[in-house]
Order: sequence, then C-alpha cells, then structure tokens
Amino acid sequence: MSDLLIVFVKTPRPGLVKTRLAAAIGAEHAAALYRAMAERVFRETDPANATYARVVCYAPADGRREVDAWLPGERLHAQSAGDLGARMAAAFEWAFDGGAARVVLIGTDTPDLSRGDLLHAFESLRASDLVVGPSLDGGYYLIGLPRPIPALFERIPWSTPTVLGETLTRAESLGLSVAPLAVRGDIDTVEDLRREWLRVAEWLPRDLLEAVAKVMRE
Repeated sequence: MSDLLIVFVKTPRPGLVKTRLAAAIGAEHAAALYRAMAERVFRETDPANATYARVVCYAPADGRREVDAWLPGERLHAQSAGDLGARMAAAFEWAFDGGAARVVLIGTDTPDLSRGDLLHAFESLRASDLVVGPSLDGGYYLIGLPRPIPALFERIPWSTPTVLGETLTRAESLGLSVAPLAVRGDIDTVEDLRREWLRVAEWLPRDLLEAVAKVMRE
C-alpha cells in the first residue's frame, strides 16, 4: 500500500474560484491567479521517485474535461456532494478503500508548500493519528490521516476563523494524537495577497504579476 496525496481543486472558471479575491481584482484576474497558484502547488509537490501517489479531486462534477485538459496526466476523481467536510470525509474514505496506507489532503491556497513538507506529513502519520497544517486565518492548509475518521469533519463551521480550533477540540474528544506542522499563510483575499506579495512575485508570471499589481493600485 502507498501513501496518497489528494489535491482539492476547482475548475478555474472566472466567477467560480477565488470569489472573495475577485471582488477586489476582478473575476478574470482572480481565476488566472488561481490557475497560477495551483500550477505551482502541482510543480512543487510532484511525487518524484514514486514516494507517494497523487490524485486530483475536482469540482464541480461537470468539470472533468476542463481539469483533464488543464492538468494532463494527473489521476482525477470527482469530489462528492455536500459541504467541505462531507467532501473531505468522502475523499479520505475513497482513498483508504482503494488501499492507501496514509493520506494527506491539501488545497491550492498555499503555494509555498513543497514536496519536503508532504514527506514530513506522511512520516508524522507513522506515529500520529492526525497531522494538520495550521493557516493564519484559523483554518488549515493540510490534513492527513492514517485511517478514515469521518467525525473530524462533522459539524465544523467551515470558512470561519474557528475551523482549526474546532477540529483540534474534536480530535481531543476522539482521543487522537496530533502532529502539527508549521503555520502558513494562504491566499483567499486581497489582504492575503498583499501580505504574501513578495513571495508571490518570485513565481507569478510577469504579465499576470503586472496586471494584478495595476488593479490593486487602482
């Protein structure tokens, strides 16, 4: 059995992705930024030397052709219906049913994630029931499990600053051992983008960098 990385993505359609950021920089620029962030995550987390496998869990369900054209060669699996918790729980269950030994799930909002971070997360799951990467907004950018634990995802107030705290409280009530990773910032709002701007400028394509910078100055 192998370790499996699940990456949650959305089809990068304007108006579907980065809607909070789109309110400040426009839907087209927000979608382009989403694509660039996701592509960086895929480059930096490439499963070199087959140390782990990777699957893209995409939404919406009708987006398979778009995602396949965008990310050729990736293994694809549609996200289930339901809120974020239901979709993550279903993805973990599907992965373990398929024979995965340890599973780590990430999104694409934290573009400075690396393959080394994932290897550390998988290694932590050899001795812990839960590995979690806290984000500055009170949520988490990574969660990993050695077995399905659906209760971790039930009745959590998603998209609020209490997601991480509620999840850790739930883990404690379930008697789970937790391995925390470093705290990182994600990019969901224009304030996040400004905070991460110097890092983003290192990898964002120049034409998009200049276009976004111009819009942010207006």
